[in-house]
Amino acid sequence: MNLLLNVLWVIFGGLWMAVGWLIAALIMVITIIGIPWARAAFNMARYAFLPFGFAAVDREEHTGEGDLGTGPFGALGNIVWLVLAGWWLALGHLITAIGLGITIIGLPFAWAHLKLAGVALWPIGKVIVPREIMPGAPYRPGPI
Repeated sequence: MNLLLNVLWVIFGGLWMAVGWLIAALIMVITIIGIPWARAAFNMARYAFLPFGFAAVDREEHTGEGDLGTGPFGALGNIVWLVLAGWWLALGHLITAIGLGITIIGLPFAWAHLKLAGVALWPIGKVIVPREIMPGAPYRPGPI
């Protein structure tokens, strides 16, 4: 089911928004000083391209230990990100979600865009994980 949803996602706005994330990452890399933000943007571009079956969670919650991106420097980095690129990526996700939400068939994709809009505002300190290993997810054993 995740494969089907991801294919439909790419067709109905996912590709467009993943390209937006990549453009933001490339602009950050070009400035040299923006490389820490570029890393987060590249990770989120991958998530924006194929979101179904994955989730963005706090890195500290996932690993159980803090690091530079999950502390005060991460918060400061997120504020800089919000001013430079976060607001327009969130706006793009919001506009796409509204367009998809008008139709019944687009509702799951609109919901995914709304989740990505939240991540677009505050991406540093997040990690993309498969839903099966999310904190609090029910244990699902693999194939024997």
